[in-house]
Amino acid sequence: MARSDEHNRAARERAREVILQAAVSLFAERGVSGASIAQITQRAGVAQGLVNYHFGGKEQLISAVFDRWFEALFGIPQVDGTADERLAGIIDGALTATGYALSVQRAVFAMQQQPTTHRLYAESEERHAEQARASEDIVRAMFRERGAADPALEEIMLRSTLEGIFMKYAVYGDTYPLEDARRWVHRLYGLPEPQTPLPLQLAPRDPDTRTRASGALRAEQ
Repeated sequence: MARSDEHNRAARERAREVILQAAVSLFAERGVSGASIAQITQRAGVAQGLVNYHFGGKEQLISAVFDRWFEALFGIPQVDGTADERLAGIIDGALTATGYALSVQRAVFAMQQQPTTHRLYAESEERHAEQARASEDIVRAMFRERGAADPALEEIMLRSTLEGIFMKYAVYGDTYPLEDARRWVHRLYGLPEPQTPLPLQLAPRDPDTRTRASGALRAEQ
């Protein structure tokens, strides 16, 4: 590839990424209906026509946000070792990811619930169906190795538990005890107490803390 062609390709990829990041940020802040293409491109610092060039329109941009969510979800590295060590790795990896990808989590959780965007979420889920099934099978095999009577249900409930923590952390921000929630989940599954904290910048927990949505507002300021 000629140097100029490579430079142009890199510039296109950068433009697409800044548009996607601006969309994630604004969808999280204002919802889909409250974030226009003009606002997204203004925040991205690019020409408005580049949304159509890179994505085809707002609906396709929303789909790209969902795709980014699934890519992040399936990109969590797996830990080798015993079933217990692999389970601890899944819990810690998932909770670490929620700290690093809070904006996309907020955007996706909001859009999952809206009739106009739930269809797009389902379509993205279908595009990642093979990865989802493989991931589910890995977790179910792990629970089978741990002696679970119903590995399929255990996989569903683990996912439900972690997604519940994701959602609450997105709502309550630094008033949500993410590190303590992590340790609670470890105890729930009879895992050893973690020896080191999650690799995140978390606010110290007040023993009398109360979860408040203002905690998420403070995190954005």
